[in-house]
Amino acid sequence: MRVALIADIHGNIAALDAVLEDIERHRVDTVINLGDLLSGGLHPRRTADRLMALDFPTIAGNHDRYLLEQHPDSMGSWDRHAHDRLDDEHRQWLGSLPFSLDLDHGILAVHGTPTDDQQYFLHSVDPDGSREATEDEILDRSAGFTDRAVIACGHTHLQRQWTLPGGTLVVNPGSVGTPAYDDDQPYPHVMESGSPHARYAVLDDHDRGSWTVSFELVEYDHVGAAADARAHGMIDIADALLTGFVGPAPHMPSH
Repeated sequence: MRVALIADIHGNIAALDAVLEDIERHRVDTVINLGDLLSGGLHPRRTADRLMALDFPTIAGNHDRYLLEQHPDSMGSWDRHAHDRLDDEHRQWLGSLPFSLDLDHGILAVHGTPTDDQQYFLHSVDPDGSREATEDEILDRSAGFTDRAVIACGHTHLQRQWTLPGGTLVVNPGSVGTPAYDDDQPYPHVMESGSPHARYAVLDDHDRGSWTVSFELVEYDHVGAAADARAHGMIDIADALLTGFVGPAPHMPSH
């Protein structure tokens, strides 16, 4: 069984198309989509149309939930950009997506953790910023779900894996569409992948139930995507798309 994991597309249709093309060479049996599909400064309608047609097993991320639950005037810029470009068909589709999915072969798909779509699973944030989570923190967040073979999560945009003492593999495939961002909750921090690549992961159980993971990096027209984000007034996303870091690229004006 071979499974591709994608997450955190954030409306980046160019990155999504490049990842889907790259996935084909792996000859996977299925693609699992771990949420945060549309919000961002790029192309939410085109991304929604593509994903609706593909009909992958898909869960809602926290930003997908915000698009349905929050009043437009209280939305952050990423969500408001998407909200203003979606129609009722897209909203109905978002509303049909589950919080999590228990899938064949013992795979549990979540966005953040199994109980909270806003909590990081394999990373933590404290007053000094973000860091990799400890085993004790990961065990606490996975409590009650360690009978699964794999827990697939997204949300942090960073590729990481961790095998729990009982053998459960927790894996984050990284972000298809946004390689870096900053946040002020619960403390100010940045999440930076360090390059503009689109990211995903491939799971393989060729060892008869013992899953392995390969992390993939895909080149695509990130300069064009950054230009689109900048044209939409989303300067933070544009800068992140260019470098994989938060803040303006050295060769780009900050206006």
